[in-house]
Amino acid sequence: MTMSILRRAGLSGLILAAVLAAACGTAQSVPTDTPETKQAIGPSTGLPMPRFVSIKASEANVRRGPSTTHRIDWVFQHPGLPVIVTGEYGHWRRVVDRDGLGGWVHYALLSGNRTVIVDLDMLSIRRKPERNAEVVAQLERGVIARLVECVDDWCEIRADGYEGWAESAALWGVELR
Repeated sequence: MTMSILRRAGLSGLILAAVLAAACGTAQSVPTDTPETKQAIGPSTGLPMPRFVSIKASEANVRRGPSTTHRIDWVFQHPGLPVIVTGEYGHWRRVVDRDGLGGWVHYALLSGNRTVIVDLDMLSIRRKPERNAEVVAQLERGVIARLVECVDDWCEIRADGYEGWAESAALWGVELR
């Protein structure tokens, strides 16, 4: 019965056959490298996707498609702004900002330098990655900071001449949520 389903239904039949085989106890094994478990790799760079990068230029045109012939929808005007690369096509990267807005940006306008945006008003930056450590600075919501490293639930950041540790939950650009 399973073979006749495969011949008639094509790909949807393959899925149905796998479900039927599993229910009947005849399935051998299910591959673990499905799209849900395997991280995508960018076809142009070979780098993982999605991934964080930052805007390098003081002005970066965000286009509807991956070429200069596509319309410009808006312009990023904050160097260091963290964005997520969600697609690649040649020299173009599809990016999304923290508000979920995105488009295509030429790769020359992006940097691999990691940055974060402070998501909490008056975020305390501490000397050590501990809640009771000395506060060296406080940052307002929206400040863009350079990401140095993360350990457990803490990230070391640099902003406005200050360097210290902040809880990662108060930062956007640390991990994909």
